[in-house]
Amino acid sequence: MSKVIKQMEMQALRDTFQDVRELVVLSVKGLTCHADHTLRSTLRKKKIQLKVVKNSLTRRVFGELGLKIEAESPYWAGSTVLAWGANSIAELSRAIDSELKLPKNAPLYKEKVTIKGAIADGQPIPFPLALTMPTKPEALGRVVSLALSPASRVVSQIVAPASRVASQINTIVDREEAAPAPAATA
Repeated sequence: MSKVIKQMEMQALRDTFQDVRELVVLSVKGLTCHADHTLRSTLRKKKIQLKVVKNSLTRRVFGELGLKIEAESPYWAGSTVLAWGANSIAELSRAIDSELKLPKNAPLYKEKVTIKGAIADGQPIPFPLALTMPTKPEALGRVVSLALSPASRVVSQIVAPASRVASQINTIVDREEAAPAPAATA
């Protein structure tokens, strides 16, 4: 590859991954055309893109972009396919994992598509961790529930004594109504 072609390829990588901070790194080897098309089209419907990259050029570009992946990382061993898109690393990881494990497509991808790991916020993380991370709506829901929990406890602390007093007043009123009226003496 000539120097001009390498520069053009590196510029294309810079443009593509400029704002991308969350990726899944795959290795694809021996995949048939049909299986490749199936994988790409299914992921494209979920707004996930795939790109086969040259390791040495991508390593340089990622270094310039601040994605901190060491040169000796297993991410750069063998063929590399980068997947990005979706709204979060959790959604991206779950979509890829579900596609690879889908019963009707699993034989197409078995031992041909392997997951090397994930990159979240520019840092490499293990893929199982990326699967368990919360999505943005899940994280927001958790924060809201944690914020509302103390407030609900405070409200219950304020209401509890008043409800006890009201209950005792009702008991007294019920006793007075149940008691027979004193008989008039002649």
